[in-house]
Amino acid sequence: MISVQQALEQVLGLAHPVASELIPIAEAVGRVLAEPAVSRITQPPFDASAMDGYAVRTADMDQPLTVIGEAAAGRPWNGQAAPGTAVRIFTGAAVPPGYDRVVMQEHVVRDGNRVRITDRSSGANIRKAGDDFQQSDRFAPARRLTASDIGLLAAMNIPVVAVAKRPRVAILAGGDELVAPGTQPLPGQIVSSNDLAIAALVRDAGADPLVLPIARDTEESLRAGFAAASGADLLVTIGGASVGDHDLVGKVAADLGLQRAFYKIAMRPGKPLMAGRLADMPMIGLPGNPVSAMVCGLLFVEPLIAAMQGLRPVHKLAKARLAVEMQAEGDRQHYLRATLEDGEDLPLIRPFSSQDSARLSLMAQADALLVRLPNDPPRRAGDIVSFLPLRG
Repeated sequence: MISVQQALEQVLGLAHPVASELIPIAEAVGRVLAEPAVSRITQPPFDASAMDGYAVRTADMDQPLTVIGEAAAGRPWNGQAAPGTAVRIFTGAAVPPGYDRVVMQEHVVRDGNRVRITDRSSGANIRKAGDDFQQSDRFAPARRLTASDIGLLAAMNIPVVAVAKRPRVAILAGGDELVAPGTQPLPGQIVSSNDLAIAALVRDAGADPLVLPIARDTEESLRAGFAAASGADLLVTIGGASVGDHDLVGKVAADLGLQRAFYKIAMRPGKPLMAGRLADMPMIGLPGNPVSAMVCGLLFVEPLIAAMQGLRPVHKLAKARLAVEMQAEGDRQHYLRATLEDGEDLPLIRPFSSQDSARLSLMAQADALLVRLPNDPPRRAGDIVSFLPLRG
């Protein structure tokens, strides 16, 4: 068995970049830029007022001033500045040349077309041209685009962007015992949930899932499933990757030419996890137990999808204090479903008493995966530990 870190490195080594495509920025939230976006304009394009008030010359602020014009957003004043004058101005308007300060209206007393400044301590209140960004500035965040990013791209006057295509991920669950949701299971059958859960994880990671028909425990059925995955950027199989008589995924994949990177990982849950390359397509074989499949999906499938889009995947661990005592850990890295509570300095983390890898209800209730390294010593309540957030 190899360590979780070794397995992750080998999984990421399977990544190949997906192609790029041009899309409107209105459709780009959640996508990953394939090349830097280059601003087509300068922002602000002119010195702009940051306040409603009066544009004045600093040299004139100790004397009464004559208001000779008005400037509003989109309606600049085009007159000539002169000593002893002011221009009524509104937020966002271009500051007329010759004036170097905007006095906010609360600091001005006006009588007809004459104004007197009562407080000169508020600063210049002018947003200089190019203070936000300049023409030809490059924007290349190493993450998925957010709503704020879309706003910036629009302000840069960029209508379309080049983004990494969403990887196509084929998902193949296998097992004679599985039936589709909505089917009445016969004796010995269970409803298939792993394929839809992994499809949701894949979609959330920025890829397009293709859920294939459930494969039966025959080589012929599995071969048909593998053939249906042809053309995908990634194949994720679920179940059948262990060593039982009916666990045929590894054998069929090997017969089809799988170059296997590894087979077992020193982790709980999720020891029987397989990864490799089938022709030019990466493949990950997830365990069949529901929680094992989800945990391995979070640890390995999500980062691989990120790497295929040009991102540097990182598991963002956080810190918490244990709410309970825990016994020493075994020789495998353990990911325990847990809840989080408010604490004085750090959150309190409380692992469920049951960690059965078939209990999906606990996975749905969990806020976090408490991470315990191999051979971790006994822990006391209050000890600081690491966890992988599951929400937000």
